[in-house]
Amino acid sequence: MLSISTHPLIARDLTVLRNRHTPPDAFRRALYRVSQLLAAEATAHLELRDCAVESPMEKTEGWILEHPVILVPVLRAGLGMTDAFLEVIPEAHVGHIGLYRNEETLQPVEYYAKYPEALVDADVYILDPMLATGGSAAAAATILKRQGAHRIRLIALVAAPEGAALMEQEHPDIIIHTAALDRGLNEKGYIVPGLGDAGDRIFGTGSFSA
Repeated sequence: MLSISTHPLIARDLTVLRNRHTPPDAFRRALYRVSQLLAAEATAHLELRDCAVESPMEKTEGWILEHPVILVPVLRAGLGMTDAFLEVIPEAHVGHIGLYRNEETLQPVEYYAKYPEALVDADVYILDPMLATGGSAAAAATILKRQGAHRIRLIALVAAPEGAALMEQEHPDIIIHTAALDRGLNEKGYIVPGLGDAGDRIFGTGSFSA
């Protein structure tokens, strides 16, 4: 259930994201571009229904999305991917799930959750740049399923085998779209080679900020 992009422009911009010397503004721009390309790949399955449209010449057939789309960024790093997805799917609605990782147990702790009511009928995309241990992504998926969501995909910039394995174990129905599957996790639970803490690098905070 792991879909790893082979798009050459994603590979190019992933190099920018990995570079420890990339400043936050350039990091955000590269993240935006990668997120747009991942959005295009991850939405190729969306169902359409036909509608009528008037062209300047005549009435013809057109297409609209069959189901609503809901984006659910995992706070805070997932916010860095949201605008790019909205550029591709402007009609999407946005929910939010706040999770942080306990640095001792490496387990996710929920502190916020709010989302549109149409989860049952929607195509739902969890946006979380780093699939490391998989705890946060799995917790987010569990929260959404409890609210009725059942067509869920996870979008991550970089994934570790440990996180992909946990998602496969706990949510085998969820397809993961990622730019890269990295080697693994270090003793602190960070992806290696990875790109550091995505939230710190997006917002210019913490030890991973250039």
